[in-house]
Amino acid sequence: MSFETWVFDLDNTLYPASSSLFPQIHKRMGLYIAQALKVDAATADALQRKYYREHGTTLRGLMLTHQIEPDEFLAYVHEIDCTVLPPAPRLDAALGRIPGRKIVFTNGSLKHAENVLNQLGLSHHFHGMFDIKAANYIPKPALETYSRMIEQFDFDPEKAVMFEDLAHNLAAAKQLGMTTVWVKEEGHSFADGPDPEDVSYIDHVTDDLAGWIDDWLAKYWPAN
Repeated sequence: MSFETWVFDLDNTLYPASSSLFPQIHKRMGLYIAQALKVDAATADALQRKYYREHGTTLRGLMLTHQIEPDEFLAYVHEIDCTVLPPAPRLDAALGRIPGRKIVFTNGSLKHAENVLNQLGLSHHFHGMFDIKAANYIPKPALETYSRMIEQFDFDPEKAVMFEDLAHNLAAAKQLGMTTVWVKEEGHSFADGPDPEDVSYIDHVTDDLAGWIDDWLAKYWPAN
């Protein structure tokens, strides 16, 4: 429980899944698919979910199946109103007390991560960000992407902890030696379906990220 590196997913992890931010992204994905592939809304929605299930992200499925240009897609789907997110003073305070480096690891774009972190008032805490372009557009949960992220930031995964709202994205982190924390919000409609039957790769579960960090600090870093 002595962590040197703290790895955070972005969407629905550093802000509540119940916010109205990710539904905007979900809606714009559907609109993009309908326009790009010239299909109706129902077909676009079905393809969006199919590609997400089969490829880890809708974008990856569109790239492989329809040769969609990724940067154009990302720019379109992340053209959203981030002001629906209130600042996060509790999380700001908790992150400020954490020892070690903090990294954002997202299947979204760098620009989207910057917009979200700026709105939350959390940008100043993070040593770096690893986005989908840095991953060569190969999304979590692909093991090679985690390995690429670890190599880029040059840290020991056995001295790292990773936070994610999607349980299956923690399996590769655990395989590489990280401590895993599932940030699970009840009623999260954009999660990866029912709770996984095999949770052996999940070390901790919380519905309060700031609270979990505060508890860890009180137990393992009481001087701060």
